[in-house]
Amino acid sequence: MPADMSPRGRGIAPGWLRAALLCCLLAATATVAGCSDGAPQKPTTSVMPAPRPAGPAADLQELTGGKGVNMGSPVVVDLTGPGYIQNEYVASGTATSYRPQGALARDGRWVFQPADAAAAYRTRVLVRRPADARDVSGTVVIEWLNVSSGVDSDVEWYNTYEELMRHGDVWVGVSAQRIGVMGGDVLTPSAAGSTTTGPRGADPARYGSLNQPEDGYAFDIFTQVARAIRAGGVAMGGSTPKYLLAAGESQSAYAMVTYINGVQPLTRAFDGFLVHSRGSGALPLVGPGQSTSLTDTAATTPTLVRSDTGVPVLDVQTEGDLTVVLNSLRVRQDDSSRFRLWEVAGAAHADAHALGPFVNALDCGVPVNNAPTHIMVKAAIRALETWVQAGTPPPTAPRITVISGDSPDVARDTDGIAEGGIRTPPVDVPVDILSGTPATNASVLCELFGSTKPLPVTRIAMLYPTKDAYLQRYTAAVDKTIEAGFALTADRAALLAYAQPDRIH
Repeated sequence: MPADMSPRGRGIAPGWLRAALLCCLLAATATVAGCSDGAPQKPTTSVMPAPRPAGPAADLQELTGGKGVNMGSPVVVDLTGPGYIQNEYVASGTATSYRPQGALARDGRWVFQPADAAAAYRTRVLVRRPADARDVSGTVVIEWLNVSSGVDSDVEWYNTYEELMRHGDVWVGVSAQRIGVMGGDVLTPSAAGSTTTGPRGADPARYGSLNQPEDGYAFDIFTQVARAIRAGGVAMGGSTPKYLLAAGESQSAYAMVTYINGVQPLTRAFDGFLVHSRGSGALPLVGPGQSTSLTDTAATTPTLVRSDTGVPVLDVQTEGDLTVVLNSLRVRQDDSSRFRLWEVAGAAHADAHALGPFVNALDCGVPVNNAPTHIMVKAAIRALETWVQAGTPPPTAPRITVISGDSPDVARDTDGIAEGGIRTPPVDVPVDILSGTPATNASVLCELFGSTKPLPVTRIAMLYPTKDAYLQRYTAAVDKTIEAGFALTADRAALLAYAQPDRIH
């Protein structure tokens, strides 16, 4: 088992099976078309972001009692060893919704304005930070919690927590969407027909006072929480942040696209964005009494990240995100002075690390993908912070090679491994075929988890005459990945732990 797959403590969160198997989003099923396969543009000189306008901030009051923190995550981390604490807050205020002025253009240069409607809200905010304010780095990662399973899940936290805690970063999880608070019918294809109670129904003693009125207010709620965090106060334990980074994975990445394109130009609330495993569209704006659905036109219409954001955006996509279900190939875009795209070969939308100790509970016909994608995500969050803080952009990543045509697909070598893209050591020095493609006739859910298929013994013998030869090549690949900037030096041991010398005979 890789070294960093053994967190300091794990437990079974309420509703673990649903969250473990469904925490990552299914996207639109539209046919892949019209993708760009051009070389990334050379970045231009950076520019200073526009001034940040004032606006209402959420009131944060500590939340206690009941059964304790309710978070539907397959991986639960014991924070006591590294000196972190966890506190939960009610975030309250009056939020507005937004409406677009004109069409939502493909280039993402959207113009939003506040709608006439406003509503009071009381939602949940979870903060994990160093217990000692002197250990706080000044960087806060604010995650739009993922609700694809019908319950809140802290996906980016358990992809990056080792690096956040090494660095002293504060993590904030926001229950932005209605279903993550109130429960209701799950509107993602992966969990269609399911209904959840939300934390308010599961633990009324703790969460009974919460009220998220509708998804149309989610973007302003997210902004108001960010303003409260930036101001310091009780949730920050006496420290004042320097940089606020917004992050979202899968369905929450759709939300990031909408926020970047339409809300950030109005609020300037964030200093940078991590978009992780987005689909081809954006989270829709919805009207009174509505919840967002990923079958909505906005979620299925190809939408780029606007090129004039004023703040850095780093988009991490897996091989499995390009086609299969999410079809992000439709919105592949060139790098610019404020945008970077990293495509990770041999990676799936979700993998064994995302499923944690419950990976064996899923039967997808073949073992699910076991790529070290989370190590690339940790490098991404640190690269984004460096970009924001020092103006130094992340390295430019090669794109995964694609075969063009009516139905573009990932190009593969003779072993079936994707060509191009960011190459992790298990992909460049393989004993398995790591792929974002699932088993044939996989279920709708299993399409997200890719596959791990062993190379034939004869092929392994042909590639590596001895264990030493294999380990030398693998170690060199690890160091090459770190040198290229797609993994952190602190994760060298974790990458080395993915080696499988016992497979060499």
